[in-house]
Amino acid sequence: MNQKFINFMKNYKDATMALGVSGGVDSMCLLYWLHEIGVNFTCLHVNHRLRPEAEIETEYVKDVCKKLNIPCHIFYWNDDKPDSGLEAAAREVRYKMMTDFCHENGIEYLLTAHQSDDQIETFLMNLSRGSGLYGLSAMLPESERNGIKILRPMLEVPRSEIKQYCEDNNIKYFVDSMNSDEHYTRVKIRQNRHVLNDDLGISDARILLAVQNLARTREWLDKYIAMRVEMVIRSWGAMFVSSFLFDEAEEIRLKFLGTLIQKIGGNDYPVRLNSLQKALSNLQDDCKFTLGHCTIRRLNDRILIVPEGKRTSFRKRHEKRKKSI
Repeated sequence: MNQKFINFMKNYKDATMALGVSGGVDSMCLLYWLHEIGVNFTCLHVNHRLRPEAEIETEYVKDVCKKLNIPCHIFYWNDDKPDSGLEAAAREVRYKMMTDFCHENGIEYLLTAHQSDDQIETFLMNLSRGSGLYGLSAMLPESERNGIKILRPMLEVPRSEIKQYCEDNNIKYFVDSMNSDEHYTRVKIRQNRHVLNDDLGISDARILLAVQNLARTREWLDKYIAMRVEMVIRSWGAMFVSSFLFDEAEEIRLKFLGTLIQKIGGNDYPVRLNSLQKALSNLQDDCKFTLGHCTIRRLNDRILIVPEGKRTSFRKRHEKRKKSI
């Protein structure tokens, strides 16, 4: 068993947890590791009904959990499937089902089996898209989704070690046929990633080091943004003087504005970068527009953000506040 995994889990020994298990090698390994170190957790398995063999995998996960005396809950995606963006839609449904279960059952943490190869692939995918700090810092060991904390205790464990553990311990796992479908960008990267090391000398370890360095910067930025958001956000929205936004560097402006819009609009995901850049451009002058289920208005030197459909009167908002920023 990987020592970095053991050290990570020591920080959460008393937490209530659930584990998403697909039946693939990563999640089966994590299931056995958690059981081996004595973690009290519930297994969650989502059958997307996308492949004929999905039901076989579901029964296997149920049988393993029964053998190990681990509570197991199965979810089925019975809705019509989209014609495009199937992978993203399946991921969204999967997280929604699992996080809803966590809310309903008082579970604080949802664990996933993302490992270091997934981390490298995510970095390279985002690099190909021209992502900034948040995309290039890839997945965090702890994050939040739908109000539930997501833990990824295997981010420093390579896929080769995981496979070796399962083979050494005769742990059966399934291979998703979609993992070899080159229509998906991630699969293309996975199958050609060796070129970086073989031809350019860019090792996996170096890529992971870069990701970790970027993640530290992201952590600092997140704390700074959270502090500034706390200063202006209220139950009805937010109001602040324009210099509070425009005196900052552009990266901070974008993240600050995006965080406010996400919180006030009640959105699961942040607004797209190009939309935020356009919003910042609009806010250079007096304006009023909607974005991310919010109405955003600038009048003279004040900026107001409220949920879409709410009044955008500066006078009443100003009177309610004891101190303006």
